[in-house]
Amino acid sequence: MAFVFPAPPQASLAVQGSDARFPVRRIFCVGRNYEAHAREMGNDPDREPPFFFTKPADAACDTPCTLPYPSLTNDLHHEIELVIAIGKGGSNIAPADVMDHIWGASVGIDLTRRDIQADAKQTRRPWDWSKAFDLSAPIAPIKPIADVPSLTQGRIWLAVNGEVRQDADIADLIWSVADHIATLSEGMTLAPGDLVMTGTPAGVAAVGEGDVMTGGVEGIAELEVTIGPRA
Repeated sequence: MAFVFPAPPQASLAVQGSDARFPVRRIFCVGRNYEAHAREMGNDPDREPPFFFTKPADAACDTPCTLPYPSLTNDLHHEIELVIAIGKGGSNIAPADVMDHIWGASVGIDLTRRDIQADAKQTRRPWDWSKAFDLSAPIAPIKPIADVPSLTQGRIWLAVNGEVRQDADIADLIWSVADHIATLSEGMTLAPGDLVMTGTPAGVAAVGEGDVMTGGVEGIAELEVTIGPRA
């Protein structure tokens, strides 16, 4: 097959204990999947089924890393999340069968330009521009699912310059991994290489140039991300 210019490199992430890399196809994100975070953002989690937004595949980047403070914002927020890596595709997957489709798991940060998101909400416009920017999904090396102790319980946390800001348990997910991936597969045919960022607990807040974010999901992965000078 001939292309009119060289094809871009395949987006990928590191894998724990291996030189092989996980090829990233798409990134799906689940919104408002922890009750306390939904409430801190002014929403009622008891009334909403799971909903999704996306980031481009090349928003994913390995950690540890230093990322430039992104353009167009003065209010960059951290959102720590359990990340699920899909290894087997399918549509209309039953919750009981979701584990057969998972290749591995990790932890990532859904970086958010909060001021852009707030403006989009106020004007009732899509808020992709607040989420889907360059390098907006730093993710730790993926752990193969056979080595993952649990996707239903375990501490999830994030600290900025050593001060813990987000601290919860993945047992607090409103929609479990099995439930929200099954729901996602009703609207999109999942494929190997898809990532699902499963939502963030309460405590999201701004970070600035020079801040160092550390965090993880117990038994799965930990990360470190430094915010560098403005892009």
